[in-house]
Amino acid sequence: MILQVQKGCFGYPGQPAILENIDLTLEEGHILAILGPNGIGKTTLLKCMIGLLPWHSGKTLLYGKEIHTLKPKEVWSTISYIPQSHGFAFSYTGLEMVLLGRSAHLGMFQQPGKEELEMAEAMMERVGISHLANKDCNRMSGGELQMVLIARALINDPKLIILDEPETGLDFHNQILVLNMVERLAHEEGISAIMNTHYPTNAMSVADEALMLNRKGEFFYGPAAAILNEQNISYSFDVQVIVDELNYQGRAVRSIVPVALRGNAV
Repeated sequence: MILQVQKGCFGYPGQPAILENIDLTLEEGHILAILGPNGIGKTTLLKCMIGLLPWHSGKTLLYGKEIHTLKPKEVWSTISYIPQSHGFAFSYTGLEMVLLGRSAHLGMFQQPGKEELEMAEAMMERVGISHLANKDCNRMSGGELQMVLIARALINDPKLIILDEPETGLDFHNQILVLNMVERLAHEEGISAIMNTHYPTNAMSVADEALMLNRKGEFFYGPAAAILNEQNISYSFDVQVIVDELNYQGRAVRSIVPVALRGNAV
């Protein structure tokens, strides 16, 4: 087991708790999908899980040790966090952005050298984005930038990657590209992954476990195949859905068909 959350609770000052008694575990080589409506606390949950925000009560264990007792280097040599991709104030090429992933391993005034440069080039080749080495990140498509950020995260050889809505804003092709990369990293290379997503169908396609939040302050957690059902999705998203399943080349493929709105949540 790489990560465990026990009775995690969190709320911002002066506001009701948004996360209560969260319990989950993540095994090595597994993908956990976190789902729920906008503003429900998915990004906050990620930050609490990895120590960027302190739980009000409860705890996160990383390889059995409370995360707040570990030194930052111990945490960030194991975990890589990939936030939602946005534009950057400074102009970086793809190669420079991947190189930034090694900054935690350099001294305060130390510059990346030949070894770091070779590592970055090898990582971009591994991810399949060597052609983006000299392209300005602010001129990249959403899918290109997301793959660069994944390469930046992987350059530290993490055991766990955290992705905050990695496919949001991407076209269908690039969503599949990113999801396939996450699935390959977890299921073929053993790098565990936790991803926030707005898309239950995407979670169905790659996740081993799922945690679904809703506006009633409840959550559903367990194997993705059991949690991502018509009842739980309809209840959590206030949308009546049908889960359709077909057989494609011997593989069960599940998808979601929306039927009608159930409420007025935005």
